[in-house]
Amino acid sequence: MLRAAQTPPTLMTLIVGTALSVLSLNMFLPSLPGIAKEFQVDYGLANLSVAGYLAISAALQIVMGPMSDLYGRRKVMLLCCAMFVLASVGCALASNIWVFLGFRLLQGAIISGQVISRAVIRDMYPPSEAASKLGYMGMIMALAPMTGPMIGGALDMAFGWRAGFWLYTGLGLLVLWLTWGDMGETNTNRSATFRAQMRLYPHLFASRRFWGYSACVAFSIGGFYSFVTGAPMVAAAWFDLSPAMVGLGIGIITCGFMVGNFVTGQMAQRLPLMTLIMIGRVISCVGPALGLGLFWIGQGSELVFFGSAICVGLGNGLTIANASAGLMSVRPELAGSAAGLSGAMTVALGAALTTVTGIAVQPETAPYAVLGIMLGASLLALISAIYVLVVDLQDPLETAHG
Repeated sequence: MLRAAQTPPTLMTLIVGTALSVLSLNMFLPSLPGIAKEFQVDYGLANLSVAGYLAISAALQIVMGPMSDLYGRRKVMLLCCAMFVLASVGCALASNIWVFLGFRLLQGAIISGQVISRAVIRDMYPPSEAASKLGYMGMIMALAPMTGPMIGGALDMAFGWRAGFWLYTGLGLLVLWLTWGDMGETNTNRSATFRAQMRLYPHLFASRRFWGYSACVAFSIGGFYSFVTGAPMVAAAWFDLSPAMVGLGIGIITCGFMVGNFVTGQMAQRLPLMTLIMIGRVISCVGPALGLGLFWIGQGSELVFFGSAICVGLGNGLTIANASAGLMSVRPELAGSAAGLSGAMTVALGAALTTVTGIAVQPETAPYAVLGIMLGASLLALISAIYVLVVDLQDPLETAHG
């Protein structure tokens, strides 16, 4: 791969790029106490490496999507990978907390892996086939949040917290190499000038279908954020589970997500996008609703609580790839902008629901609060999907354009 790529990328290259964007958030989490101790700062200050990263990644998604529409997917991805590599080296060599935090925020450039990979798939395939490819990508991608903290924790125990950032450096170089040798430009409808591109944006912002699909994705993932935030409290206060069992329970929702994405990969070219989305939304609502009912009548248990989460994960697997393909199909020439704006909405809503869950979950009522917030998010995602169906009926011209 010494020669620059001239052809579209393989799916594996896109998966690796997206996986690194997920690992960049969670792989180093077990090292946070060690980072705070070495730099002699409060844990809360060290935790800005997570909160600040989320904030900067939300902002960068809004910028990177339009940049990839204007300048091309390949150029933006190469630039962001190079920034990530340099930032990772900076984190590994940091001498104080402020240097570390500064380079940590620069690592947020790798969020381009998620935005650009989705836009590339939409460049290459029509909506139904794009949803299928996104489903398969999501199925494999679900392994990243499950394995990342385990890898980071093992490296920390063996070599110290800086080892994780040297691994980030190596992974960043790998993605940079893959992008150079296996990601030819796929955006063949670039605007001639920035002003010309800006004139297209009102068409995207005015699309009710775009906002409906985006809200569906954001609330679907928001339910997952709520579960991850509240599950440890439920497990400790109600079931006295060990940390290992808590980790296994949290991983269960990811297993459901993998199954849902596999079904999407198999069925997206045979069924309409909205059919799979609606099935997924119903499953995601039924699980927490049944769980709440069983806890209410005194039949709550670990299996009930985590079983409800499996339903949410399965429903999300049937929803997110299809809704993502739908929102990027509203204006295919602005697929990157659509992916970036939707991604920023998802991160912002996820942060909000994480905060709400942290405040609402108390030991006495923990399972009710977590399942209630998950059910609320799932219902709002269902309403968003129904809204898209209504728009499809009211404005078939907009639907046909997508």
